[in-house]
Order: sequence, then structure tokens, then C-alpha cells
Amino acid sequence: MPTANILNLFDQTISYGTLTLGNGRIARIDRYGPEKPGEPYILPGFVDAHVHVESSLLTPPQFARLAVVHGTVATVSDPHEIGNVLGVPGVEYMIREANRVPFKFMFGAPSCVPATTFETAGATISVRDVRKLLATKEIGYLAEMMNFPGVLHDDPDVLAKITLAQAFNKPIDGHAPGLMGNDAQRYIDAGMSTDHECFTYEEGLDKARRGMHILIREGSAARNFDALIPLLAEFPAQIMFCSDDKHPDTLAEGHINQLVVRALAAEHSLWNTLRAACLNPVLHYRMPVGLLREGDPADFIMVDDLRDFRVRQTVINGEVVAENGTSLLPDLRSEHVNQFNCSPKRVEEFALASSGEGKIRVIEALDGQLITNELHLEPRIENGLIVPDVERDILKITVVNRYADAKPAIGFIKNFGLKQGAIASSVGHDSHNITAVGCDDESICRAVNAVTDARGGLVATYGSSLLTHHLLPLPVAGLMTDTDGYEISRRYAALDRFVKDELGSTLSAPFMTLSFMALLVIPSLKLSDMGIFDGKLFNFTPLQVR
Repeated sequence: MPTANILNLFDQTISYGTLTLGNGRIARIDRYGPEKPGEPYILPGFVDAHVHVESSLLTPPQFARLAVVHGTVATVSDPHEIGNVLGVPGVEYMIREANRVPFKFMFGAPSCVPATTFETAGATISVRDVRKLLATKEIGYLAEMMNFPGVLHDDPDVLAKITLAQAFNKPIDGHAPGLMGNDAQRYIDAGMSTDHECFTYEEGLDKARRGMHILIREGSAARNFDALIPLLAEFPAQIMFCSDDKHPDTLAEGHINQLVVRALAAEHSLWNTLRAACLNPVLHYRMPVGLLREGDPADFIMVDDLRDFRVRQTVINGEVVAENGTSLLPDLRSEHVNQFNCSPKRVEEFALASSGEGKIRVIEALDGQLITNELHLEPRIENGLIVPDVERDILKITVVNRYADAKPAIGFIKNFGLKQGAIASSVGHDSHNITAVGCDDESICRAVNAVTDARGGLVATYGSSLLTHHLLPLPVAGLMTDTDGYEISRRYAALDRFVKDELGSTLSAPFMTLSFMALLVIPSLKLSDMGIFDGKLFNFTPLQVR
């Protein structure tokens, strides 16, 4: 029976009192009087309103072990990453693994697998599959509808999935970066209720005014908090906090609690801030998460104060799952499901012959953003081949089909800052082929083959020896590991430091940024295993500028 200052987010009051728990629920709340300064505070747990658990590189039980320490009790989780690799069985795998811990994962039915027809994925999730998933109690919503052109142009499969979600009375997540005005209204009118892809205040304002819920995202690569947080004061009932994609090192440091502290530091009200962090996601998605009412599931956190939000305890269904910075969830091993069917590559396969004089299209990666720019630059040509130009930071990028043997797709990219070697990853949104960026073909080939040999992972390589590489294996679908999350956090941080300190990358999260360079549904210029893709025209485009 914990006694503390108890927050009521509905009437926005704080009273000193006691919670009586029974059978995993709040049996009674006794309030004795006004707030007692100096005593701890009890409030509903934090909810990540949109996350791909796979992007933490951790299985659901390992993700939960790290998240509960920071006061997170639930996530709205889109499993389309593993869905692109393994289809419906991948989604079912995530549900089974999630059910092994008390943490409250709400999964969605992936709406866009594959994300486009311009890339090779490992599976397809059809309209029939979506119907099957939505009919289950474990699936709470239709996950992000990335194919917004399909919505606007009445694609039959897209409309059928939306209609199914509406028939099951389950919310539909949006994904429409840069969409504004009449097109945004049409997208919303079709049924999309949220968007986590706004990257300017003007875009968020336009969509919020049209009734959309805006998810303020602060992940390991995409960071939109500073641009969007002014919306909290204007639309407190429509704002939620999310991470979208968060690597293990930053998850070990903090989660939604960090956004709460930042919002308060920006002088937003306590109640609006906690509404975004705790209340709005539960109400919008109808999550089975307690909100500190009698009869609710006993899901709550106890913190020292309402400034730093240092978490003393995290409680889920009446069970203490974290205490004073230590996770009490078990360190569980999981089945290693996977699909990796490509053979090692030869160095010559990464050579690119020049097709004539003139500029080439170069992807400009932007630190802290998923969007990219398209640059037209003069290439460096040696012996009739277009080669990386390290001095000008124009490096070679490749995407290699992991599901079958095929010729690598080649392009060029700026802003990775590597001075030597290469990095590669089997985490490549959304189809999760192998993506690599490097300073020379030998290093690129070595990095790609190291990922292939491991059947998934992150690798950094340099020098002439096959032994000079650093590998973090991801044996679960080439996306995740069931190794202790804190150990993976340390190993990932060491790999990240190596890429920055030894190879020279200037990006804040080079592997996370790398993973989005094949994400075709985010403009402007990307690379799939089939070729260079213009995200604005939504079609392939040649390397050479004509």
C-alpha cells in the first residue's frame, strides 16, 4: 500500500494519500489531504506512442528490461520491421515474445509490407493477412500507412486495409512527411488519425488544426522535439511523445522521461506534459493501461520530484518491475528466427563505370533527420570508374539484396564523414536489405560480407586485413539480439565510438542514419536494392544528371 503524493491527470490535482492494490488493480485510493512537499509522487507510467521495438536491436523482453527503469510501462509498437523480413509469422513472434514479460506492448497490423514495389522485401502482408491480424485481441490498431500516395490515389489494397481497420473499430496510424493543405485533409478524411513524421512546426500546426494527433518524435536519428514542442500548449489533447526508432545505448540512458523533463524545462505546464506522456496515448489507442483510477490496472510510477522525474519504482499490474535504477525483469533468451539467403560478394561487383561527363545525383544525409536532400555534384573518376571522393566527403553507398543473390545497387552519399573503411548493416528500413557506406570498394565488400556471414548485424571495417572489423551480430531476423540489453548497449556504444573516432564519421548516430538511407517513403533521394529512388516523384531516377 504505497503512500505518497498522488497525481490525478483528469482533474489536475495532487493529494497526499495511499493506494490499495489487489489482484493487479487499484482497489482503493484514500486521499488524506493536500500535497506534502518533500514526499515522493505517484503518477501514471509513461507510454511511447510510436516505436519499432526492432530498432532498439533488442527482442521485446530485452527492450522492456531497459524501458521500465525510466518509468515506461507501455508502447504502441509497429512490428513492420520484422514483418518485412518474415511476414505474419514475424508479427506473431513479437507478440509471443512480448507476452513473456508484464510490460504492455500494443502491437499494430503492418499496413505496408513491402513498403513499396521499388524494393525487395522478405515477405508480403496482404489484405487477407491484415484482416487476420486485426481480428486478434493482441493487435490494437492499423500501423502507419506509409503509402500516402496510395491513399490519395485510391489504391484498392490500401483502401481495403483502411476499411478493415474501421470495421474492427481500431485506430489508423498515419505517416505523411511534408504533406500539408488539401492533400493532408484528404489523407485525414480517409481515416488516418496520427502522424509522427512532422519535421517542421508549420507542418505540425497544419495537421493539428485539421484534427490530427501529432506525435512528437525524439529518437536516435530523427529528432523533432525542438521544432514541434510549441504545439503542446496549443493542442494539449492531440499531442503525444514517441521515439519511433531508438538504439540501445540511448534507451539505456533514458526514454519518454527525458522528453517530460525537456518539456518542463521549456516552461510547458506539468499537466499538458503528462497528458502527452501518459494520458493521450492510452485514451487514443484504448490501451489496457491504468491511469490511477480505482479499478484500473495498477500501472504507475513513483518519482522523487516533479522536476527531474528520477524513478524510484515502476509498477505494472501491481508488480514492481524496476526500482532505483535497476530493472527487475528477467534476462530472457529467445528463439533465433531469420531469413538470409544471399551469397558473399566480390569486390568487382561494387565497381561503377562512368557513363559520361556531367554531374551525378548524390544523397545528402541530414543529421537528426530521416529526410535527405538531392545534390548534383561532379564525380571523381579514375580509370573510367566513378569512385568515392573522401576529401569532398562523397562516399559510395550500396544496398545489397539479402533475400536472393542479385547485383548490388550503387549510389553516392554525402555527410557521413568517413575518412577510411566502411560500415554496413542488415537494418535497412523498411525491407532490411544490407546497406553499406564506405571509402573504397574493398572495405565496402568486406563489410557487406561480414554482415552476410553473421546472417545479420552491424559492422565497421578498415584496413586491408579481413580481421580488422568490429561486428555486433543480430541473429533474430537480422534485426535484433536476445543478448542482455545492457551488454548490447555497451557494445553498440563502443562500435558507435569506433566509427566516429577511428573512421571519422561526423554523424551523431551513423548506424541509425545508415538504416534510413533505403527508406524510400521518406524524400528526397534514397537507394533501394533496385536503384536510386526519387521520393518526391516516387520513382527511380538515374545516377547521371541529364
